[in-house]
Amino acid sequence: MVQYTLAQSPDVVLTVPGKDSKKAREQAMDQLIAMLDDGQLATSLADGFSGEQLVEVQPPPSSATVQQQEDAVVQAIQVLNQLATLKLKVQTSRAEALRVRSLVDLLFTDDPISDTELTDLKDGFKVLKSFAQSNFRFREARSQAESARRVLDDALGE
Repeated sequence: MVQYTLAQSPDVVLTVPGKDSKKAREQAMDQLIAMLDDGQLATSLADGFSGEQLVEVQPPPSSATVQQQEDAVVQAIQVLNQLATLKLKVQTSRAEALRVRSLVDLLFTDDPISDTELTDLKDGFKVLKSFAQSNFRFREARSQAESARRVLDDALGE
């Protein structure tokens, strides 16, 4: 959204979608003409007024504190997104990792292991390793996400 005003009437604000462009200024001029036709504008404009004479209203710059708060929210969302990704990864690999883990117990018994079980075990080490690493990362991310959740709650006024 872009806003325009008139030098002669700074209290009049014309808001149009998009950013400052020739088309946006034309839309603002259409609004201005409609206001003049409806008698909503006390100022009479001199002949030859054009969209180029509209003054773009710039939003006030964010204070340093607000900018820091916005940056903290962005960072908090990134941390929470990472937590969600890790949680999904842990959840999807958990069942397979637990199945492989039960095969690991077979290594510590005196019972013989079949070739199929041994092959499954060797193939499953990769899954087990991936799950364990993801689970460690998830636990670490969850502790970091607690502060991210507090930042988000503060931003939402909860």
